[in-house]
Amino acid sequence: MAAAAGARGIPGSAAWDPGTYLRFGDERSRPFADLLARVRVVAPRTVVDLGCGEGALTASLAERWPAARITGVDSSPEMLAAAAAHAVPGRVDFVAGDVRTWAPGGPVDLLVSNAVLHWVPGHDRLLGRWAAALAAGGALAVQVAGNFRAPTHALLAELCRSARWGGRLDAVAPVPDAVLDPAGYLDVLTGAGLVPDVWETTYLHVLSGPDPVLGWVRSTVLRPVLALLAATEAAELTADYAAVLRRSYPSRPDGTTVLPFRRIFAVGHRTV
Repeated sequence: MAAAAGARGIPGSAAWDPGTYLRFGDERSRPFADLLARVRVVAPRTVVDLGCGEGALTASLAERWPAARITGVDSSPEMLAAAAAHAVPGRVDFVAGDVRTWAPGGPVDLLVSNAVLHWVPGHDRLLGRWAAALAAGGALAVQVAGNFRAPTHALLAELCRSARWGGRLDAVAPVPDAVLDPAGYLDVLTGAGLVPDVWETTYLHVLSGPDPVLGWVRSTVLRPVLALLAATEAAELTADYAAVLRRSYPSRPDGTTVLPFRRIFAVGHRTV
């Protein structure tokens, strides 16, 4: 398994920075490995990674399934440029595409979407469409962040809707219902005719350095917020956000900071 996770570009969002995202590459790659560990497809011929990011994890799929043709799809030009380094002619390729409108040219043996769909409102409907694209014996494997009620997101939402920023940042404030609960994904997969395997995990990431939680969210939930602000305004909001994050995620005696991060996993297999 590769050591770095791909960031997930969504059309219309601020530009992704592969370097910033990969600062915590080890922590972000583990959910991908945990997701794929529950996929039971033995010898897929076609594998598609929707929201492939910078491509390292997508390319690692070729190690597990050496006979498969692997395709990574992403909307971020920055991420696709980074992913080009992982392309293997005839085996691993990367293409531009919007996960919201993507459709395969034929049946797919494995569809993967890791850390993408929490950026896409109404993605439960997408899952039904993707399930319909699976070949007999195929699988759909999805992982989403489940921390939208955590302080990282709730505190940022409060700032975005505060007297200082309200009206300008409301549209990019995190919302608590961005994802379903695990039972919701189980219902979606069952309704799509798949045999579901759904679970959740809370990882305890031990971070170091100054304001490490702020460093974590800079490449994710904070990114679209700062994209709407001038440099001086971005610095002001960031300072206020950093202060409340320090209170919610205090340093431990050894100088590290623990960030609990909940993730939801859903794998569905088509038996016929």
